[in-house]
Amino acid sequence: MPLRCIAHLDMDAFYASVELLRYPELRGKPVVIGGRRRGAETTAIPTLRGYSGRGVITTATYEARALGVHSGMGLMKAARLAPDALLLPADFDEYRRYSRLFKEAVRAVAPQIEDRGIDEIYIDLTDLVMSTAAEGAPDPWARARVVAVDIQRTVREATGLTCSIGVTPNKLLSKIASDLDKPGGLTVLTEADIPTCIWPLPVRKINGIGPKAAARLDALGIRTIGELAQADPALLVGEFGRSHGAWMHEAAHGRDARPVVTYSEPKSISRETTFEDDLHPVRDREQLSRIFTDLCVKVAGDLQRKGYVGKTIGLKLRYDNFKTVTRDRTLDEATADAGVIRRAAGECLKRVPLDRRIRLLGVRIGALSKPGARAP
Repeated sequence: MPLRCIAHLDMDAFYASVELLRYPELRGKPVVIGGRRRGAETTAIPTLRGYSGRGVITTATYEARALGVHSGMGLMKAARLAPDALLLPADFDEYRRYSRLFKEAVRAVAPQIEDRGIDEIYIDLTDLVMSTAAEGAPDPWARARVVAVDIQRTVREATGLTCSIGVTPNKLLSKIASDLDKPGGLTVLTEADIPTCIWPLPVRKINGIGPKAAARLDALGIRTIGELAQADPALLVGEFGRSHGAWMHEAAHGRDARPVVTYSEPKSISRETTFEDDLHPVRDREQLSRIFTDLCVKVAGDLQRKGYVGKTIGLKLRYDNFKTVTRDRTLDEATADAGVIRRAAGECLKRVPLDRRIRLLGVRIGALSKPGARAP
């Protein structure tokens, strides 16, 4: 099989790191990001001590993680573990801005990237590495390391942030490798390194093996990737099914033929928000209306920035009993206009019961197309 050099770049504690640019005096302190802004901004940054509400941690600095808190944990539980940790609200507009900055910086060095979310990308370095190898450059993996160091420097200069990079022959191994030396680490592995560097790791390090699958593997006496690699493929197929069991066997051996996909059309664009306190559709109507309009404006802004229009407007609403309802309306003509989106979403809202308090509200637009192109 031809040589491939694939990198996975993961920004270090991304949201927290962006906030530390704004509050450099907090460096080295335990800080958690979560919840929403409430009321007027104040200069005092609160601690978690005495926090009440159902917000969750979006991310945390490494100092806070050392105290046992982590992303997805409820802020009230985090307050019990780390009462003196500082709490900052999430600012997703700012995080998206820095996301665009770091990706533009990477493209200037290595244009073949696959966007995997706000804080991570895959990068195909193969052409860069092989072109220099043809010119008499050293070993391709040494050259890949040089390119990766250059990418880290470029990202740091463009954003003031650090990232960790894993470089291996495929996406699966690179995803694992980028997490081995955080923050600011660079790990380069070849197939020869799999037994010593990959097999001792727990099976959960394989992207795609979640807690439930890990528990089932543990019941079979399989805890490390190496033990998974040595397991009988028939046992895995019998336990997890033909497709997933066979994939587990291949993944444990570090095999992954997936290409870096440099472009794909989005199917939809959406914005949603979960309220810290449930809102009543009558008593909190004015606040809900402002939030609803703001979501529509942000969806329209996303469409315009990405160069799309859409025809199908969708509403998502979750009640205080966790029941979720959705409604859609398809327009005659595609749009990226916030007012049109707001009116269509408002029509959807009239079709849902408003007899319970609301915990989540979202707006979505689908059936996307480029302006001037034939709409789907």
